[in-house]
Amino acid sequence: MDETTWQAVRAARGWLDETNGTGEAELTCRMLKLTEEAGEVAAAWIGMLGQNPRKGVTHTREEVAAELADTAFTALVAIESLGLDARAELEACAAKVAGRLDDRPAASGSAAGAVIRPVL
Repeated sequence: MDETTWQAVRAARGWLDETNGTGEAELTCRMLKLTEEAGEVAAAWIGMLGQNPRKGVTHTREEVAAELADTAFTALVAIESLGLDARAELEACAAKVAGRLDDRPAASGSAAGAVIRPVL
């Protein structure tokens, strides 16, 4: 991610701080906003699959991806709202996952076809 992303994260946090304050209730709302955004991902995915026969297909993969991006951005703003450096936290998380992937056992013949998913 380039500096524009991190500037936008910090600007969004600043705007929320100025508009809504920084008390515990506001921080709680920022954490809960992640659940709201995740719900929008779920709704878009259901819409992409056309799971609701009354509505049919209502979303595209690109719209699902956009909702996922909204969720990721909201998480970064929440991290900054805790007074932490979102970039540093994200980099630490990526390093942790990369380490787990580096340490995973090689696929054996008995597990052929199995999908190895990292534990985040």
